[in-house]
Amino acid sequence: MNLARKLGWAVVAFWIGANAWALEPGAAVQVVQLAKTGSSWDGKPVSYPSGKAEITVLTVEIAPGGETGWHEHAVPSFAAMLEGELEVFLKDGRSKRIKAGDALVEVVNTIHNGRNPGKVPAKLVVFYAGVEGIQHTAKRP
Repeated sequence: MNLARKLGWAVVAFWIGANAWALEPGAAVQVVQLAKTGSSWDGKPVSYPSGKAEITVLTVEIAPGGETGWHEHAVPSFAAMLEGELEVFLKDGRSKRIKAGDALVEVVNTIHNGRNPGKVPAKLVVFYAGVEGIQHTAKRP
């Protein structure tokens, strides 16, 4: 089974949460927990915005040496690295590095920048747990 398929199953398990453990493991069903936490990688608690739920799922690819630019998210977001690696920096100097197969519970309302330090594209799938009418990402200086 290739990495993308394994991560696909892992992402499904991540979103199903505790109910995923009720699945019967076997040759046809494999469950891998990538993350289980109540806080983002900077240690702040994750809290969901109120309003009509709007889930957004994106694939993101960052070229070797490329950066996202400084930005922040107004809603919780979660990522699974499919290929390559990514280093995320906060304005205060803290950073978090993730590689293929890792999960990231992203910071909320905190300005940060992502950079691909590797020699291959960084590919990830990102899930935003947002609210209708609220922009999930905004560029910042």
